[in-house]
Amino acid sequence: LLSPQKKLPLMLLSVSMAESLKDFDAESSIRRVLEMCCFMEKMLASMLADFEMKVEKSVLEPLNKLSEDDLPEILKNKKQFAKLTTDWNNDQYSADLYHFATKEEDYANYFIRLLELQAEYHKNSHEFLDKNINELKENHSQKGPPLTLSSQKVYGERLLSHLSQSNREIAAPIQECIHMLLRTGMREEGLFRLAAAASVVKRLKTCLDQETVDHSEFSMDPHAVAGALKCYLRELPEPLMTFELYTDWFKAAGCFRVLLKKLPPENYNNLRYLVQFLSLLSEQQAINKMTPSNIAIVLGPNLLWPRAEGEAALFDMASASSVQVVTVIEPLIQNSSSLFPEGIQTPNADEPLYCDISFQSLKGYCKAVVT
Repeated sequence: LLSPQKKLPLMLLSVSMAESLKDFDAESSIRRVLEMCCFMEKMLASMLADFEMKVEKSVLEPLNKLSEDDLPEILKNKKQFAKLTTDWNNDQYSADLYHFATKEEDYANYFIRLLELQAEYHKNSHEFLDKNINELKENHSQKGPPLTLSSQKVYGERLLSHLSQSNREIAAPIQECIHMLLRTGMREEGLFRLAAAASVVKRLKTCLDQETVDHSEFSMDPHAVAGALKCYLRELPEPLMTFELYTDWFKAAGCFRVLLKKLPPENYNNLRYLVQFLSLLSEQQAINKMTPSNIAIVLGPNLLWPRAEGEAALFDMASASSVQVVTVIEPLIQNSSSLFPEGIQTPNADEPLYCDISFQSLKGYCKAVVT
């Protein structure tokens, strides 16, 4: 049988925390906090169990004796007194009442003792929590203040803001996701079309936000990398191809060069980088089944959408305008070499992320990793 302490919700919570510790790195901040919380919940459970045992012994047992022994005896004699009026019965009933009266103050004290034990338990619990919470806060703060969301945020951030803060030309999710896909995803069937596990995509997005991407962890799941890239493009406050030029793209037809030059430099550079990669991806269409048309269908709505809000924006992604987007993105991919003659750069595959390193051309890099 489980001990009373082990049955307590606080103890079950402590056990659950202890079991989840193995999922975190030994040096991670959340593990250190979780370890302390696990200890504190266990101690609180122990204090609660001790309090309940004291109440049982000092209050409940004496009161149970009163209800099970003394009161029944008095009530029995009272009934007999009602039937028999002899002096002997009268004397016995009176003796029982006097005996109970002498203990009445003791019985009242049991209820006072109950309140005292409750006060002691809550006081000790409060002091324990106060001391350990302050210690936990102090130790946690010594590890350095947590990074603020404003300094970390990449997803959902305006493109120019992210590029300025990180001193980059190409947005981190675009560059790093393409970097990983060039290594392992170029021949993956249905890339950008097939969905990956949502939990993996979420973890990769978090890593990109915190600048802690481990290529070796995610490169083997190209669909998750493609999903994270699609999410970044769709979560931009303004599409990569901009709201301002939305209608112009559909009118452009053979005038893409003129329209491309109207893009802000940061949008142009990132669109160029992405389209060059998509062109290279389509060159492997015999294996990955991703033709320029297929790529445009799955990725186009993430690159160009009208200025709309709420349900209107969601509806538009499945509307005729999304079909029109395909007529814009497909020729961009098909004619990327002539539309972007200046070429594009990508990080050296052996260098770490987020640092100043030498560059080589994307096309040359791609040929090296896919052949």
